Amino acid sequence: MKLTVKDASHLLNVSEKTIYRWIAGALIPHQKINEQFRFNRAELLEWATAKKIQVSPEIFSEDSSSSDKVPDLLEALRSGGIVYRISGRDKSSVLRSVVDAMNLPEEVDRDFLFQVLLAREALASTGIGDGIAIPHVRNPIVLHINRPSITLAFLDEPIDFGAIDGKPVSTLFTMVSPTVRAHLHLLSRLSFALRDQRLKDLLTSQSGRDEIFEAFATASCGAGQGGRQA
Repeated sequence: MKLTVKDASHLLNVSEKTIYRWIAGALIPHQKINEQFRFNRAELLEWATAKKIQVSPEIFSEDSSSSDKVPDLLEALRSGGIVYRISGRDKSSVLRSVVDAMNLPEEVDRDFLFQVLLAREALASTGIGDGIAIPHVRNPIVLHINRPSITLAFLDEPIDFGAIDGKPVSTLFTMVSPTVRAHLHLLSRLSFALRDQRLKDLLTSQSGRDEIFEAFATASCGAGQGGRQA
């Protein structure tokens, strides 16, 4: 679904004037179709996540009539697990190590997943700042995953990830989802939870699994709250 300027304004909690200003400055991903500006929902959420813009929960309500269960952030994290001491000296080698360590069904082609993650990074870095990156597949369907999962990986050494703030990355949340709706939902919930300072401190110190899971449970409780910016 292609979103209009009005849709983007509503989902990003900003005025239409702000959207046009971002377009004029080539700051927001968009397309021009028949002299009208249009936006891709997934691209918009990824961009907002990188820019730390609080979005409306409606951004992941597409296909809300579906009977599929909306994924839970903590459940996805527990499914993917937390891994420590991931090795690698650059983005490619780190992603390779992460993919090898992920808790995935046997039928998933890990080499293919690695190549798709690399292709996504070639479009734009998934480094969102503060030493954190969220590698993910642009089109979730291609992996044929039955349930969403997020693997939290801590690196042995911080690496240059091309993050938006220029800081090296030491924490990766690698996300795989069975549907676009699940992908958008989890990306939005994860983005919200990562605003919690206690959680970010635990990630920086690479704390224990139980403590991190508990912090995520607390930080994600208020997801979807927020006001409109001028």
